[in-house]
Amino acid sequence: NLVILDRIDNPAVIAELKAINPKVTVTFYPYDVTVPLAETTKLLNTIFAQLKTVDVLINGAGILDDHQIERTIAVNFTGLVNTTTAILDFWDKRKGGPGGIICNIGSVTGFNAIYQVPVYSASKAAVVSFTQSIA
Repeated sequence: NLVILDRIDNPAVIAELKAINPKVTVTFYPYDVTVPLAETTKLLNTIFAQLKTVDVLINGAGILDDHQIERTIAVNFTGLVNTTTAILDFWDKRKGGPGGIICNIGSVTGFNAIYQVPVYSASKAAVVSFTQSIA
């Protein structure tokens, strides 16, 4: 199973992914990573009810637009934290969950800031710190 959560519904890309390996079920759910934690949890309830388990979460949403400060932080950091926090409740082994793997997509700017994009750099540094903290 491959589940794609994204703001943009692109049936052509979904069909292309399905054609790569017809044995894989590819499902799309509309999702804006900036929604509140409760809304993310609600969507994950739907996904887990259908699939029973999810093995890997790839947090890959990101934008580079320092003119949109709040949106950059919301997409690049807050959304990643909320999505991670929401799935951890489903995976928690102390509660009988199966565990799972999280892959947070960062940027070299998370380690070495670029003066041209300070907000983007800071949001990616936050991703690095958060990821190290939960590791």
